[in-house]
Amino acid sequence: MSKPAETKVTVPMLTVTDLKRVFDVSAPWLNRLLEGKGRSIVRAVDGVNFSINQGETFSLVGESGCGKSTVARLIVGLYEPSDGSINFEGVEIGSSVERAKHPDIQGRMQMIFQDPYASLNPRWRVGDIVAEPLRFRKLLPDNAAVDKRVGELLSQVGLSPLDARKFPHEFSGGQRQRISIARALAGEPEFLVCDEPTSALDVSVQAQILNLMKDLQRKLGLTYLFISHNLAVVYHVSDKVGVMYLGRLVEWADTQTLFDRPLHPYTRMLLDAIPDLDMTGRSRTPVAGEVPSPLNPPPGCSFHPRCPLANERCRRDVPKAIAVEGGAVACHAVEENRLPPWKAQAAA
Repeated sequence: MSKPAETKVTVPMLTVTDLKRVFDVSAPWLNRLLEGKGRSIVRAVDGVNFSINQGETFSLVGESGCGKSTVARLIVGLYEPSDGSINFEGVEIGSSVERAKHPDIQGRMQMIFQDPYASLNPRWRVGDIVAEPLRFRKLLPDNAAVDKRVGELLSQVGLSPLDARKFPHEFSGGQRQRISIARALAGEPEFLVCDEPTSALDVSVQAQILNLMKDLQRKLGLTYLFISHNLAVVYHVSDKVGVMYLGRLVEWADTQTLFDRPLHPYTRMLLDAIPDLDMTGRSRTPVAGEVPSPLNPPPGCSFHPRCPLANERCRRDVPKAIAVEGGAVACHAVEENRLPPWKAQAAA
């Protein structure tokens, strides 16, 4: 009798568990003493959970100040978590001590920053900028091999090898972002954290950069964490989407499910902000107000001051995530079945 085939368990490339980051933004001690004030604490990231499988694009969306970029910086090690876990293929890399034990993992992760005008050293030639990861990690034996690889990387992102001689100021914003992508790819990463890589660019240039990133993902088997406030962009690049509000993940699901059947009122608000170019006449639920100050967040559900479905429980209790079809949502209204119907709309 033949043995049954063993089932191979696939471990997510990245798993984030109860991730938290607290910043102390207090005034100096003497000022607080004279003014009779206590410490001021910002919970930039407050218990975030998600996982990303190899080859996927997982996007985090939300308004400015919701903690998306802080999550990105925690994952690549620019910030250290106040609490929680960051696990890369079964290896814990949350703290700087744990990360230092696995320099090979750090080399497999790179970040593309938001502003291509600020993320490139204006005093360096493009060739030196792109070659920096190669030289730092000693991936190639000599300068001739480095120069050849720099030319290949520039060609890979749609630039000319001759551009290696130029300085960043000689390029447009879209070209500079291509240089940033070439620099990120130089270290041969498998996981890229993309912190709003197109938000500083014109719409037509955004499309070019997004298409380039999707092509590179297919060719090189890359995995992306994509940070954005633009749901229309996220719709076209993501496999899964997480929606953040005031440091918490309020809903996450595969992309099509989230856009066809959004559950959390905040997710619906974000989708309502996408222009209805098809003129479907779909009714929209207006949501008033602005994001509360992270220095003094509201009790209970942090979205309740702006939510048309809020009740006393929302004002009192922090909602816990509950599993739903295609993902999960943290909302009392969903749990209590108080949601009005939603008519699906494709992203613009």
